[in-house]
Amino acid sequence: MRPVAQAEATLVRHYRRLVRLAYLALPADRDRHSRVLAAHAAVQHALPFRWARRTEPDAAETDPVYADLRLRVLRAALRPHPAARLLAPRAWGLRLFTPHGGEEDAALDHALAALDAPARAAFGLRTVEGLDAEQAAEVLRQAGVARPEAAVAAAAGVSCGPDREPSAFDPCAVRVQPTDLLRRRRTLTAALAVGVLGFTTTAAVLGGSGPAAPAGPASAAPPGAADPARLVRVAPDAWQHTARLDFSAWPARGDRREDAALLGRALTAWTQPGPGSRAEPGTDSAPPVEAPHLLFAGTVDGTGVVVLYDGRRIARYTDGRDGGLDLARADGSDVTTAGALALRRQGAAVRYLLAPWVDSAELRRIDQPDAPARPLEHPDAVTAPVPGGGPGDCQGATLLQLRSSPVIAEKHAFLLADLGGLVPAHLTYSPPPDRTPPDRSQAMQSAQAAQSALAPREATAQDALQAWARTGCAVPDGTPGVKELNLWAFAVQPLPQNAGSAAWVCLRADRWNGEGSAATAVVLSTARGPQRTGGGPGRACSRFEQDTVAWTWWRSPQGAEYLLVAGSRRVTRLTVKGPDWSADRPAPDHLLAVERPSRAAVQVEALLDNGSRIGPPH
Repeated sequence: MRPVAQAEATLVRHYRRLVRLAYLALPADRDRHSRVLAAHAAVQHALPFRWARRTEPDAAETDPVYADLRLRVLRAALRPHPAARLLAPRAWGLRLFTPHGGEEDAALDHALAALDAPARAAFGLRTVEGLDAEQAAEVLRQAGVARPEAAVAAAAGVSCGPDREPSAFDPCAVRVQPTDLLRRRRTLTAALAVGVLGFTTTAAVLGGSGPAAPAGPASAAPPGAADPARLVRVAPDAWQHTARLDFSAWPARGDRREDAALLGRALTAWTQPGPGSRAEPGTDSAPPVEAPHLLFAGTVDGTGVVVLYDGRRIARYTDGRDGGLDLARADGSDVTTAGALALRRQGAAVRYLLAPWVDSAELRRIDQPDAPARPLEHPDAVTAPVPGGGPGDCQGATLLQLRSSPVIAEKHAFLLADLGGLVPAHLTYSPPPDRTPPDRSQAMQSAQAAQSALAPREATAQDALQAWARTGCAVPDGTPGVKELNLWAFAVQPLPQNAGSAAWVCLRADRWNGEGSAATAVVLSTARGPQRTGGGPGRACSRFEQDTVAWTWWRSPQGAEYLLVAGSRRVTRLTVKGPDWSADRPAPDHLLAVERPSRAAVQVEALLDNGSRIGPPH
């Protein structure tokens, strides 16, 4: 068989594997429709006109022709050429989407979005191709990745579960839906009128029958995008009949839902962004590709307000000279993170629009954990004005406590905190580990309990409220765009000389765009507030990095200086190095207290039960 024919047969036989690999490695900032088409293009263009093997055969690879094709696909996906978009397959009048999948696929998509392209490619090589770490690193090295081992290590922190292939990442099993049918009907006559001239001009410029370049910039809104008739309106009881409880299940509410002039101004502000448009950090300001959902249109405090949702972003339009458009990421929302949104701000107060599944609303002061929650009026799902400000302002922030309807399965209360953006942050809590030694009847459950120790729970129980009241001021990120704030109490340390105890916590902020940051802090019984001990951007203290260690200096009431160190549950040994001294001790309780005559710069390291070593987050 001719080499090119053999390569074609191999590509067709393994087409689905190659397309899935390309889809995983492509830039995560593209929408799913573009990534599906780009993945197919990367594989189809991997077949050259002349075939010559360019890599050394790998003893672990049983099909060297497939190995070469895979390498060409990876190179195209990791470094997409601008012209590749022009040569990508076209789907006129249709939008293609990979299946939504369940909560696990959504979590995996969120985790992959935080990785760079080489790490995503490494994940694909490990999961789709079944390569081990060394083989995956070698393939990435041949594909031109500068640090393949680092990419493989980053991908190792993302898991899709044992013996499971993520369904939401298969570009060969797509969901199809039409584009704007009304717009296409209105423009069909105009397109036919200029069809002959357009065809002649295109043929003359391109000199062939290849695909034409798109007219206008990629971010331009389609014709008719500002037509209120395009808006999607969900039935009032849709949330009671779907398992997807996010902003897409919100019905249209407000007393101006049929005000075409107001809706038209809101759509125009989104499709033609101007000086009054503001996008939260990490939010794309481009016009919506699909017809957005109408969530609200009404008069609030004498001003027209419209809220729209396009599946990825919330857009809030406020009428008037001082109004404009505000955009925020909201993809991957759920029953809690889609529980409310900021409808109108005036000074330091904010009115919220509540989800249709919210049964009751209350207010809590973060600095008053023992005080009962106060009822919050919310006629027609719009709350009375609420004091704004998040937990990091240290001035007694007001939290929104919501309880879901008994109609849905997850009947529970949850807390939301205002960080100045459109969507308030969801507050969660991970309690400290149980230091009580398990008896023989509990031994079978100890491993499972350890694995779920970091699983966040709602922060409405008394221990969670107390913890947030003591350490909320140390949140690492209190800016708009934060999806969840979790407080993890990873250790409780008795202080020397019977001086009380120290509570060690790690506060994590996860943003809607996949980024995040963490900060460790300690609350000493001899101090009034939390003391930050380290932290920075990354995935520390998340389910992808579940081990941590922190330290601080502490002076006892008698005047003695101590270095206090605490680690999470998998820490077995602690090492401290000073200018002219060191301490290296087993830490069965994950704690260490070293008395020193004076404070100095130190290095702290922890040994985990699997032999790995970690340092404090920074």
